[in-house]
Amino acid sequence: MAEIIEARAGTMVDNDNNKRRGLVEFKDGCRNGKFGKTKAYELIAHERIRAYKMGGKTMIDLESVDEYHASLPRVETRAS
Repeated sequence: MAEIIEARAGTMVDNDNNKRRGLVEFKDGCRNGKFGKTKAYELIAHERIRAYKMGGKTMIDLESVDEYHASLPRVETRAS
């Protein structure tokens, strides 16, 4: 299992925006996701974003953060 996580940590994925995505440290995942650590732990517990342990560090999968953002409802505006 540790080998899979370490292999995944070194792998970056190109997405539609040509940005390289992969695993980042917890604080960077929170910054990228625009949420705090309490919200991050809540999202992890509810399996809305994926996180992995690599040594003593918690790593957040940025692709799962993108998927979470894409799943959020859009704001409906009222026509005047």
